[in-house]
Amino acid sequence: MLGMMMDQPLLISSLIEHAARFHGDTEIVSREADRSIFRYTYAEAAARAKQIAKAIARLGAEPSDRIGTLAWNSHRHFELYYGISGTARILHTINPRLFPEQLRYIINHAADRILFLEPSFVGLVEKLAPALTTVRHYVIMAPRALMPPTSLPDALCYEELIEAETPELDWPIIDEQTASSLCYTSGTTGNPKGALYSHRSTVLHAFGSCAADMLGVSAADCVLPVVPMFHVNAWGIPYSSALAGAKLVLPGQHLDGESLCTLFDQERVTLSLGVPTVWLGALKYAEETGKGFSTVKRIVIGGSAAPPSMIEAFDKKHGVHAVHAWGMTEMSPLGTVAASKAKHATAAPDVITHVRCSQGRPSFMVDLKITDAEGRRLPHDGVAVGNLHVRGPWVVRGYYNDAEASAEAFDAEGWFKTGDVCAIDPDGYVRITDRSKDVIKSGGEWISSIDLENAAVGHPDVAEAAVIGLPHPRWDERPLLIVVPKPDHVVDKPAIMSFLADKVAKWWLPDDIVVVDQLPHTATGKLLKTQLRKDFADYKLPTA
Repeated sequence: MLGMMMDQPLLISSLIEHAARFHGDTEIVSREADRSIFRYTYAEAAARAKQIAKAIARLGAEPSDRIGTLAWNSHRHFELYYGISGTARILHTINPRLFPEQLRYIINHAADRILFLEPSFVGLVEKLAPALTTVRHYVIMAPRALMPPTSLPDALCYEELIEAETPELDWPIIDEQTASSLCYTSGTTGNPKGALYSHRSTVLHAFGSCAADMLGVSAADCVLPVVPMFHVNAWGIPYSSALAGAKLVLPGQHLDGESLCTLFDQERVTLSLGVPTVWLGALKYAEETGKGFSTVKRIVIGGSAAPPSMIEAFDKKHGVHAVHAWGMTEMSPLGTVAASKAKHATAAPDVITHVRCSQGRPSFMVDLKITDAEGRRLPHDGVAVGNLHVRGPWVVRGYYNDAEASAEAFDAEGWFKTGDVCAIDPDGYVRITDRSKDVIKSGGEWISSIDLENAAVGHPDVAEAAVIGLPHPRWDERPLLIVVPKPDHVVDKPAIMSFLADKVAKWWLPDDIVVVDQLPHTATGKLLKTQLRKDFADYKLPTA
């Protein structure tokens, strides 16, 4: 016997319709390239999303066509999120920080038919255009007065497309399993791989992120996603903010500490999300000026491990609750969030620190397991360390148009192999010790480069740190610590070693420390350890 409930598909268009109907006067604030502020409401955004949807149809785009965007966090990009997916086309957000050859590959691999781009990316796209075999139209996201000169063939003006259409449109009712958006990984080896999300997975993910123990987005919030809308759909914030009816502040291309902190105070932001490198800049500005976090209640740190010193700085200096989260492009991306439980209210300080510095526990509908090298399941006892696998309704079941990568990414039971190495305790808290390719194998034991990096960043002279394993004739591998000093600070190697002595096991201590001006990063802000291993391939440890 089946239940007698209405069958209504989970569609992205229902999110913006809900926001327009019940939160129609709630603001969306967007910082333009010239730093001016644009304001409108969810009701106005929904109308313009319908107009751009009709314009895209007039340009000849069919359902399932991929529509690319090279854009910052802006109100026009927000409109495309809904105007494209809402009419059964596929939103393909493109990371402009990728290398040109990677950009060329993913645009052609996705077979984008239309490419929307901000004026700041015109020069980049002009160089790529001769090799973009499927793009039929280039649309510059600006009004006519700010259209830059360009050699792009028949470049169109976004605002003129909007003005030519009326906002009368009934969003089509489609199968909730219909593809909605496409995000490519920023992979450090090989070609980027495409994660093709569905309407169903996206709406479920939005529900999950609004849960109190996840991101907790609500109608009382003012949310500023620092994480770019070209990086895993800004962690789903354009969808969850509409679902909740939260005020949304889009910072554009200005992500330095001063620009962000000014917006935080000016717009009375309560929740913001970004990677650790962004928060370093914001913390530095706030420390120098005392501005930036007057209304912020919580921030979410993801993308890479947040050092305990950063979490402590937000808490003790600014009264901001910093929440650690973990996920992947292949997971839409939300996997785990370091939310506490009732029993932690009276827990010892070291237990609280352990919880807050973990990657967190899984959202409902995300399942986790760890396995040994032979694929045997390991216990969730907080001690056993193994390869992390995941499954759930917003986890991919394959890569777009890439059978070879898909075949390698899943185990025999259909779980996705994340490539992370971790322990999981009985409460579900995950503590990632490394990427499987980055873990340092020394004398038959594993050294966590992440834990060693986090400990090093806690030193007052260190701005950023990376740890890689180098060959050793006796121990197989030993750690090399590479550090970037804070501005106007000098790194004293013996002092760093002494600082680490009581924070990690003695045999974890690096065999050498190298000071550099900067570290290489991927297009999404993660440490590019493949490059570091190349740069230090001939480096000889003094102990070797």
